[in-house]
Amino acid sequence: MSKSMTKYQLDHFRDKVKRQFNPLIEDQELLIKQFKTEATDKAVVKLSKKMGADKVMAKFRLAEKLLREAQDTARTFFKKKAEKEEDKNLNYSFRHREERITLSDCEEQLRDWASNLAEKEIERRPEGARLRQLKDLKEKALDTVMEAGTPDSLAISLDQVSKKIGLSWNQDLTALPNIKSE
Repeated sequence: MSKSMTKYQLDHFRDKVKRQFNPLIEDQELLIKQFKTEATDKAVVKLSKKMGADKVMAKFRLAEKLLREAQDTARTFFKKKAEKEEDKNLNYSFRHREERITLSDCEEQLRDWASNLAEKEIERRPEGARLRQLKDLKEKALDTVMEAGTPDSLAISLDQVSKKIGLSWNQDLTALPNIKSE
């Protein structure tokens, strides 16, 4: 009769799977993040030109520049007038912001779309395929833990999965070197 595993044993196996896979997955995600940033920057430019958004945004950029200049001129004008005439209180709010579409809203939207395109492109790269494989193997290992009958059979199954990432489930520890005291 085989001995079934306790909750604590299952938790231990799940934690050990995570300790093995999470560092590899995090390393791969960092590598991919670098590629995604570069790909997104390139995709923003290409997408903007392809959609014609570059022309719209250039007009928007010019309009915002002219608006800022007009606001600065108005602010300076009214402040000077209020200072010259003592009985005139300046009660204009030159910082009032109305909810309108801004250039940064447009740029952010383009960046979101470009980021999604870059993510799809990265999935086709070797780095993206490796990340997918690591996540799939981790999921397989966690499924194996939950479906296992005994600790011994589980260790054998997890060793098979661990070999696919270049590790061994039961890693031997090396002895510390003897330090001779003088």
